[in-house]
Amino acid sequence: MIARLRGRAVASTPEGLILDVGGVGYLVAATPAAVRKADGAEEVTVETYMHVREDVLQLYGFADRDERELFVQLLTVNGIGPKVALAIVSGSPTDELRRAIVREDTARFIAIPGIGKKTAERIVLELKGSIADAIAPSKGGELAARDALVELGYSLIEAERALASIVSALPVEEQVRLALRRAA
Repeated sequence: MIARLRGRAVASTPEGLILDVGGVGYLVAATPAAVRKADGAEEVTVETYMHVREDVLQLYGFADRDERELFVQLLTVNGIGPKVALAIVSGSPTDELRRAIVREDTARFIAIPGIGKKTAERIVLELKGSIADAIAPSKGGELAARDALVELGYSLIEAERALASIVSALPVEEQVRLALRRAA
């Protein structure tokens, strides 16, 4: 198993990042965070996961262990393969995705291309227990504030990012007001 690569990024293609490690070029399907980490760096360390099937060996690359850990957890969900898991981990910071799982926020996952309602529900159902132990669940008001921002025209991701630094114990109206003020 190849768990980490350290080398020089020589190219970024639609198929992934090419890392030169001791004269060998590894093609790594990488998250955007891993690609940004490699961009312009003389040397980069990428956490990897090697997916083995009878007809293919594929490396997946991550900016840090946290991304890789969530990716591996997603692979345990029935019906989630490495390409879908990579799309999920690539879409948002891992702490936001974990909070969404604990809050049973299936809408967060349905917003990701390739994820339908049933798959989103399976992700929440199968991972909630293992992830809930690691983080404290947020207040329900945070979801209401996010939904209010979406109704005002924000995308789901923009709304979550706008609320990320706002205390979720505040009343929903106050959360929305502060988020709108920061966005202005």
